[in-house]
Amino acid sequence: MGEKSISRRSLMKMGGLAALGMAGASALSGCGQPASKGSMAATGSAPDAVPNASVATPWLVAPEPIVDFTETKEYDVVVVGAGAAGLPAALTAFEGGATVALLQKENQAVSQGSAGLGIDLATSDQAGIEAVVSLLEQVNQYRPRRDLLELWAQNSGEAVQWVMDKVMEGGGQVISQGNAQVMKYTDFDGAKVNYVSAFFGPKPYTNTEAMLDLAKVVEASGVDVFYSTPAEQLITDESGAVVGVAAKTSDGYVQFAAKKGVILATGDYQNDDDMCDFYLPDIKNFARKQMNKTGDGHKMGCWVGGRIEPVGHTKMLHDFDAGPATMCDLPFLAVDVNGNRFCCETAPMDVLNNFLKDGDKLKDGEAGWYSQIFDANYETACADWPCPKLYTPEELENFMPDVDGEKQGVVEGFIRTFRADTLEELAEKIGADPATFKATVERYNEMVASGRDDDFGKPVQFLKPIDTPPFYAMNRWLRVSAITSGLVVDGNLQVLDENDEPIPGLYAAGNVSGGFYGGIDYPMTLAGLSLGRCYTQGRYLGRLVANL
Repeated sequence: MGEKSISRRSLMKMGGLAALGMAGASALSGCGQPASKGSMAATGSAPDAVPNASVATPWLVAPEPIVDFTETKEYDVVVVGAGAAGLPAALTAFEGGATVALLQKENQAVSQGSAGLGIDLATSDQAGIEAVVSLLEQVNQYRPRRDLLELWAQNSGEAVQWVMDKVMEGGGQVISQGNAQVMKYTDFDGAKVNYVSAFFGPKPYTNTEAMLDLAKVVEASGVDVFYSTPAEQLITDESGAVVGVAAKTSDGYVQFAAKKGVILATGDYQNDDDMCDFYLPDIKNFARKQMNKTGDGHKMGCWVGGRIEPVGHTKMLHDFDAGPATMCDLPFLAVDVNGNRFCCETAPMDVLNNFLKDGDKLKDGEAGWYSQIFDANYETACADWPCPKLYTPEELENFMPDVDGEKQGVVEGFIRTFRADTLEELAEKIGADPATFKATVERYNEMVASGRDDDFGKPVQFLKPIDTPPFYAMNRWLRVSAITSGLVVDGNLQVLDENDEPIPGLYAAGNVSGGFYGGIDYPMTLAGLSLGRCYTQGRYLGRLVANL
């Protein structure tokens, strides 16, 4: 690539303070600088002039290049990250005839979630498929690249089915759900769409365990898997092409040469506070569900000339454990940690974090706590509400930690559904001020009786009194599950530089890649889309790079 100046146009494209930080990091850190002729070297050097130029974005300042290696291992494809994208990428590349190294900084495969979604092309109409793609554009504020959404739509059914088959081969368990969780999106003006949906459950078995079972198949296949081997830098040749990875082992650094390409599948950056404060300052007070997700792939990609999406990043926060997941979006009365109503309850769970991020809505310094409130008449009162499954009072006991009995299909440490004979007792159970909570319910009941919500304008259909004991509360806690924004890539998931030119030899899949989402929050419109995207992009890249 050679040294290059940063144009005013490029600065304006990146925008404001971020542009100053990114430009400083790129220009001063040697990102994209060629290695010495005829050799491979990890790219990057610490700036020795204007050291504060990249204060805003310190993660973009490349470290000193790693040059001392204990050995070199040569492969066709090197995959970095053993998760929902990396495992399919590695095994698919191997099945395609490539020699493959899979590097993982943890001592095992790591992933999360439960369901993965794809489209069944054989039984879907083309117009319906395109309607789904347009729907995803809409719920992401029209920011995604349509070609990346198309990549998912055209390849996801096969990829999700392949993952299900391989997990079963590894001894795992899966429920093939088909259209069960997405019935609303199967008919678009007569154009039909059918889905392939993998649900790895019931809990406590989840996609976490499923990927461990898939990893067994990968390990037995002939892919060389290197656990506890964190990738620290990418290696470029004199032209700027990525030709390998420098990874740390207990014996020193090993150079993993990649003849055909490197696939980054390292996940998100939720555990890097600097990156979160810069790209997503509104998640500062939310607990994280994952550990050690420090944006390694984002950083390494930038150090060789790539760039991170310059638009607002997309966050995913939800709680499907406290109570039944199927009831999480029902417009029951919702109260914050103090017992106050805080929004029109027709807002779905995926956006509620925006109401609960700071101020007096924190519980012990943490954001995201709220409770859904209803009374003993909920089955009758909510009979005309859209709900995949309305749990009976007996079934709700499975989510009640203070009710004796064996719990099935839940993670017991996170269930928080409560029942009480008085509002004051219910307030105590959810940690709200009893007087405030009771006053909120009384005010709500007055508006229900009047037939108008004078506080938030909730539709009359969803105004139901809370006056018949026992009273119920599903006490939910929103935490960061994933950040779904990353490196700028093209329609084939090849990482792009600041001029929108592909960086030879470098690809990104899953949450380290960008362009697929674009909203403030991850849309839960199509259940299982996140994992479906990861499976699909990993498998697609495994096939693509192996065939180069």
